[in-house]
Amino acid sequence: MPDRGEVLDAVVVGGGFAGLAVSGALKAAGLSHVVFERSRPCQTWLTQRWDSFRMNTPNLLTVMPGEAYRGPEPEGAMTRDEFVASVLAYAGGRALPLESGTAVSTVEPDDRGGFAVRTPQGVVRARNVVATTGNLNVPKRPALAARLPAGVTQIDGSDYRNAGDLRPGAVLVVGCGNSGGQIAEDLALAGRRVFLATGRNGRVPRRYRGRDIILWLLEDGRYDQPRTAQSGRPLLGATHTLSLGWLSGLGITLLGRLADVSAGGALVVADDLAANAAYADTVSADIRREIDDYVARQGLDAEAATVDPAEAMPVRFPAPPIHELDLATRGITTVIWSVGFSGDYGWLRVPGATDAAGQPAQSRCLSVPGIYFAGLDSLEALKSGTIMVAAGESRRIADHIMARV
Repeated sequence: MPDRGEVLDAVVVGGGFAGLAVSGALKAAGLSHVVFERSRPCQTWLTQRWDSFRMNTPNLLTVMPGEAYRGPEPEGAMTRDEFVASVLAYAGGRALPLESGTAVSTVEPDDRGGFAVRTPQGVVRARNVVATTGNLNVPKRPALAARLPAGVTQIDGSDYRNAGDLRPGAVLVVGCGNSGGQIAEDLALAGRRVFLATGRNGRVPRRYRGRDIILWLLEDGRYDQPRTAQSGRPLLGATHTLSLGWLSGLGITLLGRLADVSAGGALVVADDLAANAAYADTVSADIRREIDDYVARQGLDAEAATVDPAEAMPVRFPAPPIHELDLATRGITTVIWSVGFSGDYGWLRVPGATDAAGQPAQSRCLSVPGIYFAGLDSLEALKSGTIMVAAGESRRIADHIMARV
């Protein structure tokens, strides 16, 4: 494999919004670099989002660093394709050094105090490497998935596109965070029979007191606070409020957490549906109370506090309760797993850059000397992993590399 001969200030691995934001900051700082993308820019967004997907952040926040939304719906929600187009326009407008179709096979320390970045096209030497491939690209499944009946089709939420692509029959969606709840709704609106296995997920209204909920939570500081590992991401609709009451009102059958698979192949369902629903209600009420207190403290002229109709809808619990789910008897032919992701960093062979589980070892984007991570979904802040942190992360990384160089 030929050595390209040059020694760059940085190599950015991954051409999604995080990688291109970092590239924009590096270019503005005058740092020599290249962005390697194994396929095409924003490939994950194009291949791991369903057809009706919309961004969960409002339009005025769904912008690349230095950009501003100038459309007619500042609190609307971009489609998947609209978001990708905006990121590509950012890269093209700034003439960023993006090399698509260049897969990085390994990154290793070299004998010059930097790193050797190996690709099929050759080896690139760099003083610094920024990993922006993300830690939400390898879907997780619980161990019990391997014990489901062989005749049932199992896919991950990242593989779901639309109801028409699935086999005829009922669908079980496992997980009631953003993706699981929105996919279940998409299926129900398409006329499919849907079962939704819940967990300990909170929920928040889409709008409250005349504003998008994310604008409130950014303004009062909640989105800058650390996220706890005890609970999953809260259920949030992209364009309207989602709640378990709303989803059950669409005819979706709610279940507790999937706990096991019986010897006969039926799913054992935990008796925690009521507790999960109560927890979601408590989180929503706490969020609304927090905003009310913030409005009062700041003396803001906000709309009166009202409860969204989707939140007021009572949860329709199955009667009798479902503690065992026989997939064949219920006509369930497809199971969609939406229970989380991890990242694939097998290519990053730098001691100390990843932990025992192969995941990023970092704090505020900084890892071992010369290695950086951006775009991670982490516990450091509620807004981590979203485009809302792209500007801050890219500036932090560029400033740190400038100091090292």
